[in-house]
Amino acid sequence: MKVIPNSSRHKKNRAQGSTMSEMNVVPLVDVILVLLIIFMVTAPLMEQGLDVDVPQAEAPAIERTDLDVILTINDKGQFFLMDDTTAYTLTELETKLEAMFRHREKKEIFLKADQKILYGLVAEAMAIIKKAGIERIGMVTRPTDETGG
Repeated sequence: MKVIPNSSRHKKNRAQGSTMSEMNVVPLVDVILVLLIIFMVTAPLMEQGLDVDVPQAEAPAIERTDLDVILTINDKGQFFLMDDTTAYTLTELETKLEAMFRHREKKEIFLKADQKILYGLVAEAMAIIKKAGIERIGMVTRPTDETGG
């Protein structure tokens, strides 16, 4: 009597007990491409601030956070808070700063002034900042090795 191996039984055992030795990378590539597109779209939106030609200075960088308040004085002598495009007068600025810092624990502001404005305007802004109860003022400058105006 001749014994013929059952080939269907052999294939069935092989399919159940073996592991796939290849990794399916298609879902991983899909996720990476979606993340790449998201970062490409959002990166230009992450630039903050108004366009101001700040002076150059040799000074160490200060640690900054998203909660920092920035007062910008443009080349026309207009005052702006954060990225808001609303220009404030000195009186409005004092009221706004007092309201912003009334309940803040960290009373610190960054002053970003165009290098073409008069020093007197910067001094007035600093006086308003102190009157509003803000204890520390940081001056925003450009590193000396950067090129530009």
